[in-house]
Amino acid sequence: MSKVIQLEKAVDTIVDGSTIALGGNVLHRAPMAFVREMIRQDKRNLRIVKTAGAHDIDLLCAMQAVKEVDAGFVSYETVYGLPPHYRKAVQSGQVKANEHACYTVISALRAAKTNVPFMPVSGLKYGDLIEKNEYFVVVEDPFTSEPVTLVRAIVPDVAIIHTQYCDEFGNAIIDGPKYEDVLMSRAAQRVIITTEQIASPFQIKQWKDKIAIPHFLVDAVVHVPKGAAPTSCYNKYDVDDVSLREFLGLKDISAIKGYVDKYTNQDRGTHAWQRTIQ
Repeated sequence: MSKVIQLEKAVDTIVDGSTIALGGNVLHRAPMAFVREMIRQDKRNLRIVKTAGAHDIDLLCAMQAVKEVDAGFVSYETVYGLPPHYRKAVQSGQVKANEHACYTVISALRAAKTNVPFMPVSGLKYGDLIEKNEYFVVVEDPFTSEPVTLVRAIVPDVAIIHTQYCDEFGNAIIDGPKYEDVLMSRAAQRVIITTEQIASPFQIKQWKDKIAIPHFLVDAVVHVPKGAAPTSCYNKYDVDDVSLREFLGLKDISAIKGYVDKYTNQDRGTHAWQRTIQ
């Protein structure tokens, strides 16, 4: 049975207060169409999980959709500097930042994947990071009596992952770096795939060894060409420098809302696959 649905319907399933894992990494293959639609639908009090975030988290914070972030870091990398809206939201107390090292986010997701309440991590035994993050605790290793840090499991309600290809049943193929997307798909309660292209059954049969996320893990598939823009999508398009610089120059919510609205037709475009299921 086809799992292809429209973007609006997929986002409508997101409940305020949900824990959302966002795929991609920094300015690469972030599920931006889905992020923008969450803003259009005024989703609130979200807990965002990502090893390395950038425009996705910054935009959600700018529109006051976020209450908590678990991330190794949030930055636009060296070209664009720090994320101003995320930084302001954290400094003002609007957003709670559960600061991690990237590998502790990964460890928390691994705990969820294996259905255990926590995961021990090596190397993180001392420092302010442990003191400031309530999801870390140092205990005595029962075998060696040495200190070991435990990271509490993070179980996302939904993982949102953008891919280059996916068939109508949910078999998803990721070209290039997969980042933590595969892990997120195993840790989350639900998985929604946004994809550049709906692959045919013949293509999937030829590429079956490339399937990163199998259909039985996927709840819905959304066909959104350029769904990662203005971040890059490997082998499809590069970072949109003009769009990012425009966003970073905006100061007030009304201007940022206008920026999001400019993507509406691209994000919600009625594609052939969507027409077949209406």
